[in-house]
Amino acid sequence: MKAIINNSLLPKLKPHSKHYDVWDDKLGGFHLRVNPNGKMVYRCGYARNKVVTIGKAELLTPAQARDRAKQILGDAAVGFILQVSGQRSSSEMTLHHYLEGEYGQWRLLNRKNAQADLARVKVNFLKDFGSLPLQEVSPLLIEKWRSKKLSRDVKPATVNRDINILKSALTKAVEWGFIESNPLTVFKPVKVDKLAKIRYLDKEEIERLRRVLDEREESLIEGRKSANEWRREREYPELPADSLDYMKSLILLSINTGLRRGEILSLTWENVILEMAVLTVAGDTAKSGKTRHIPLNAEALTILRQWRQRTLSPGLVFSGKDGEKLKSVKKAWARILKLAQIKNFRWHDLRHHFASKLAMGGVDLNTIRELLGHSDIQMTLRYAHLAPQHKAKAVAVLLDE
Repeated sequence: MKAIINNSLLPKLKPHSKHYDVWDDKLGGFHLRVNPNGKMVYRCGYARNKVVTIGKAELLTPAQARDRAKQILGDAAVGFILQVSGQRSSSEMTLHHYLEGEYGQWRLLNRKNAQADLARVKVNFLKDFGSLPLQEVSPLLIEKWRSKKLSRDVKPATVNRDINILKSALTKAVEWGFIESNPLTVFKPVKVDKLAKIRYLDKEEIERLRRVLDEREESLIEGRKSANEWRREREYPELPADSLDYMKSLILLSINTGLRRGEILSLTWENVILEMAVLTVAGDTAKSGKTRHIPLNAEALTILRQWRQRTLSPGLVFSGKDGEKLKSVKKAWARILKLAQIKNFRWHDLRHHFASKLAMGGVDLNTIRELLGHSDIQMTLRYAHLAPQHKAKAVAVLLDE
């Protein structure tokens, strides 16, 4: 049977008493096997009687499977086949094949930040361990890798995070039968002080930051006036008079809501209710996967009202060209920090600033936890030292005896 393998085809395919293959009309060799139990598997034939199993249809989209088939056919053309799951025994399945194959595809479909996580694990581990069979990725090898990283002053928390990504990948390999057990199960992370001092802006820093943001926006306004004067002289259509700086709005909204960078860049107007002064972080854009509601103070509400006047579309609040999501603000952020003379401060520290100011203002830790979207109060306890009045009240009880 031949057809174009796409999303609309899959629901139409019914199981028979025996398995059968549907061959793609667009790409020779690429096909879908439908088993009697109804399960469907993407496959690619690259030579006479030679077939590679790409992955299950429940884990991969047709487009992803077709891209993988193209890679396999390209490898075959130059005499090298990158085997994927189902084609190698557990002793032959290397870390490189596993991460590039079924695990990589599964992670892209099922985990947030999958691309970044896969990039991290590949950069960190494929060079040294990519050619090793999965069961030979031992605690001793990872310990040597960790020692080397720590000797280069890589932060323990960063090292732990990278190892945890690899450990998670190997846990899936156990579930799928590629290895009998996870060799990193017994591996202990580096101890990290989770209640260490956090970075937030002091009074002078926040004043300098606001001054730089105001100057940046004023410069944009003057530039727009100049551009419109030039256009009027030539009888060209004028640009909108307002010149709100998206960086100023993003930064100040982050300070006043504690939203993560990804959450604020994914914020849509349907999740902003100006009349009730509240915005919603949808579960599919939140790190925790859980929806939460953030009340808007006066400054946050003013920022969003100004942006709402610029557009009536229901899409992203802060969008790039053609309404697409902003890809990166790193360069603009770095310039702003330099002008404001603020050092050792990340975008994520704006979130710490939000929580720190709440703690210092006497807001209880559970409320801060809910506003930040922490699933565990342990994450919020890092701000406890900023609210010493709570501990002072606790020890003052002793004087009442």
